[in-house]
Amino acid sequence: MQPNHRSSRILLPVRMGWVWFTLIVALTLNLVPTRALPGVPDFVALVLAFWCVREPLRVSMGAGFVFGLMTDIGFGAALGQHALAYVLLAFIAGTMSRRLLWFPPAAQALQMLPLFLMTQIVMLVVRLIAGAEFPGWEYFFTTFTTALLWFPAHYVLLLPQMRPVERDENRPL
Repeated sequence: MQPNHRSSRILLPVRMGWVWFTLIVALTLNLVPTRALPGVPDFVALVLAFWCVREPLRVSMGAGFVFGLMTDIGFGAALGQHALAYVLLAFIAGTMSRRLLWFPPAAQALQMLPLFLMTQIVMLVVRLIAGAEFPGWEYFFTTFTTALLWFPAHYVLLLPQMRPVERDENRPL
């Protein structure tokens, strides 16, 4: 299979400041008090998985652990629940990165769906072991909304890398 000509365009190198900024914005979006609503995406899982796929040597399990602990602290959840899930997500996304980058963003989203489901299941199992009740099947809607956001997130997160080196007044970006 040949890479998609649109997604295989040459990009500028990623700036790590942008990566950390997007992860912090994702953490902030996760901490907005909307968790009672079914289907609210897990923004940290989305952005973490994206950068683990795009930059597996720079963003990996350490970032997953740190942002997982910050998410646990922010939610007041069982300490380590998100950290464990995000570390597993970062590991698997990093190992799949070379294969995933051959596919267009929509196909990548389909392949990320099982990883987002695994993340939700790990968090649920830790929560159940800690003594919580089963939240109901709508808990898994988050998996699908997170995967649906992969496609737009792909373009938003890569936007700074798509800018030309030389500024041209006739180009909008």
